Amino acid sequence: MATLPSIEELQSQKTIGIIGLGDMGLLYARRFSQAGWKVVGCDREETFEETKAQYANDNFTVLKNGHFVSRISDYIIYSVEAESIDKIVKMYGPSTKLGAIVGGQTSCKAPEINAFESHLPDDVEIISVHSLHGPRVNTTNQPLVIINHRGSESSLHFVDTLMSCLQSRVVYLTANEHDKITADTQAVTHAAFLSMGVAWHKSKTYPWKVTKWVGGIENAKINIAMRIFSNKWHVYAGLAITNPSAHAQIMQYAQSVTELFILMLEGKQDELKERVFKARESVFGHLKKDHELLLDDSLLQQFSLSRQPPGEAPPNSHLSLLGIVDCWHQLGIVPYDHMICSTPLFRIFLGVSEYLFCSPGLLEKAVMDAIDAKAFRPDDLEFTIAARGWSDIVSYGDFNLYRREFEGTQEFFKDMLPEANALGNEMIKMLNQKLQG
Repeated sequence: MATLPSIEELQSQKTIGIIGLGDMGLLYARRFSQAGWKVVGCDREETFEETKAQYANDNFTVLKNGHFVSRISDYIIYSVEAESIDKIVKMYGPSTKLGAIVGGQTSCKAPEINAFESHLPDDVEIISVHSLHGPRVNTTNQPLVIINHRGSESSLHFVDTLMSCLQSRVVYLTANEHDKITADTQAVTHAAFLSMGVAWHKSKTYPWKVTKWVGGIENAKINIAMRIFSNKWHVYAGLAITNPSAHAQIMQYAQSVTELFILMLEGKQDELKERVFKARESVFGHLKKDHELLLDDSLLQQFSLSRQPPGEAPPNSHLSLLGIVDCWHQLGIVPYDHMICSTPLFRIFLGVSEYLFCSPGLLEKAVMDAIDAKAFRPDDLEFTIAARGWSDIVSYGDFNLYRREFEGTQEFFKDMLPEANALGNEMIKMLNQKLQG
């Protein structure tokens, strides 16, 4: 067997190309170049001079467009919006260097792989990647998926060696496996937080200013919702709209929330209790009685955006959490099966859901509050409408409508997003350390 080249040999021979210097493309360009790799990249051609000046002090070279990047790069990563992947690969794919490797880091691999197969020369190898976290999360110990769709052993070794500088936990999957797992771990989570944000927006509510949203669970909901809305809309639209598995889950989440809310309105406590307890058994029934919960309410108390002293949490149905566990149950999803590919947000939301469903007495109290307490009823109505709204947008496959709804809510919260994002970073850092043992 031939000896595979060392990292020093590869770095002296290979050039890495990044097409798309958005947040994740920039993260890769900087991390690779700082690790000693020769990196070139490009963004939109019309902003070439501006982009070149902006990154003049970085260790990578900005080129005019994807043609220049493709011609000289041995591994080319398309870091573009999922909506645009086919158009961009069609434009720059024919310029790919002879014998090069091409990959992408979109959140849905089906359209990405289809674009590569349609527009790349036959001699080009295809090895895609996907870092399952946002651009402001430390890559160390985070999941990194590598998809060897059409590559040799030596080419996979090259990509593995390159990615090692991220210090991530590597998982090898097929494109289809990737899309199913990312839908299982992200689609419903995003739908829940997006619905929270829109519900607060439509009711003109800043939850950190209202005493009804107090306690650790609410802190986690608020911080993560604000974190999502501090990012770019296409990060979430790509996964939701281009991934068929995500469609089914977002539709079911809206259906679960609606049906649970109707049971609340009709005062059918026994039926509501039976349904959510059945969901608890389906999702959490395999856990041992002495299982240590991923999170607890007291751990989250310190991460509050509120300037008010903490008080006792009022009765709350926690409809968003009831809906997500019911959705998992209806679709037969056991979220623990995918922990190796889970995002930081997914692990936190799973932890919060587990806390509500598995802590003695809390689920029973949520069911009673859902029937008897009326303080959250208007909020639950807004949340249900928002969940159905996102479901409709995804079913239409309308990127423009998705962007309009997302950015409208983003604008409503804009003054608080920097502080919320900083606090969310600290919360995620602390929680990830706990969850990783």
